[in-house]
Amino acid sequence: MQRVTDIKRKLGQWLQSRFPSKFKSSFRSGLQARFPRVYERAPAFVQLTRLDKPIGVYLLLWPTLGALWIAAQGFPDLKLLVIFVLGTWIMRSAGCAINDYADTNFDGNVLRTRNRPIITGAVKRHEALMTFGVLCGLGFILLLFTNTLTIQLSFGAVAVAALYPFMKRFTNLPQLVLGVAFSWGILMAFAAQAGELPAHAWLLFVANCLWTVAYDTEYAMVDREYDLQIGVKSTAILFGEADTVIIGTLQAFFLLAMLLAASRFGLGVWFYLGLIVALALFVKQQKMIRNREPDACFRAFLNNHQVGAAVFAGIVLHYLFN
Repeated sequence: MQRVTDIKRKLGQWLQSRFPSKFKSSFRSGLQARFPRVYERAPAFVQLTRLDKPIGVYLLLWPTLGALWIAAQGFPDLKLLVIFVLGTWIMRSAGCAINDYADTNFDGNVLRTRNRPIITGAVKRHEALMTFGVLCGLGFILLLFTNTLTIQLSFGAVAVAALYPFMKRFTNLPQLVLGVAFSWGILMAFAAQAGELPAHAWLLFVANCLWTVAYDTEYAMVDREYDLQIGVKSTAILFGEADTVIIGTLQAFFLLAMLLAASRFGLGVWFYLGLIVALALFVKQQKMIRNREPDACFRAFLNNHQVGAAVFAGIVLHYLFN
C-alpha cells in the first residue's frame, strides 16, 4: 500500500512539473474566453456520459480485450486495440446518455440518481438523445476501419444498447439484456481480429452474460427499496431473499463457462490462476452482500473491476509465457 502511495505521489509530482498550475489555469481561462458556453456546460455532459465514473468502461473493456487477445493468440493488431479501447469508451458513454433519457421519470425518485443532469435541468432530454446519436456516429466511424462482419455486428450492438434502458418497465430481467449488451464486444472483437465468429467464442459470450447479470444484480440491490416504490423491475426484485444464492450460482457458472472456454482455446496455468483470483474475489463479494446493505452491495459491484482485470491478466500472461 505504501508503494502505491509513493507511486501516486511521484506521478503527481511529474505531472505538476510537466503541466504547471499556471499553464493549466491559463488553458482553462483561454477555453472559457473562447468557448464560454462549452466551458459552462461541459461538466453536465461529463456527468451525463459518466466520464467521471469509469467503472462501466472497465467492465466492458476487460472481456472485450480478453477476446481480442484470444482471437489474435497473443498481442492483437495495434489498430484494432486502439479502435476497441476508444469504441468502448464511446459506446459506454452513449449507453449512459440513452439510459438517462429513458429514466427521466424515475431518476428523480431515487436517492442515488436524483442529481443526474436531466433531473437537475442541466441537460435537456432531447440533448441526451442527440448525445446518444452523435456518440453512436463516432463509434461507427471507428468501425469503418475494421471489416464488413464487424460493421454488421455493430448494428446489433446499438440496438441492444438502446433497448436495455426501457426493459426495466416490462420485465424483471433487464440485467439479462444488459448482459447481452456488455458481451457483444466479445463477438465484435473476434470478427475484427479473426474475420469470423468461431463457435467457441459463444462460450465467452455466455460466460460474460452470466457474470454481468451477477454484478448488475448487486448494483440493483442498492436501489431495490426505491425500485419497489416506483414500479421499476430488476433481478434484485425478482430474486428476492434468494438474491445472494442466485448471484453466487451465476458466479459459479461464469467460472465453469470460462473453464470450458479455456479447454477449447488451449489456455493454460496463468489463465487458471486468474480464475482462482476471480473466485477469491467472488467469495469476498458474497461476504459483502450477505446483509444486503446498499453501500456494501455497491462496493461488491465495484469489486468486479478487479475480477475482470484478473481474468484479463491471466489471458495476457498465458500468451506472454507460452
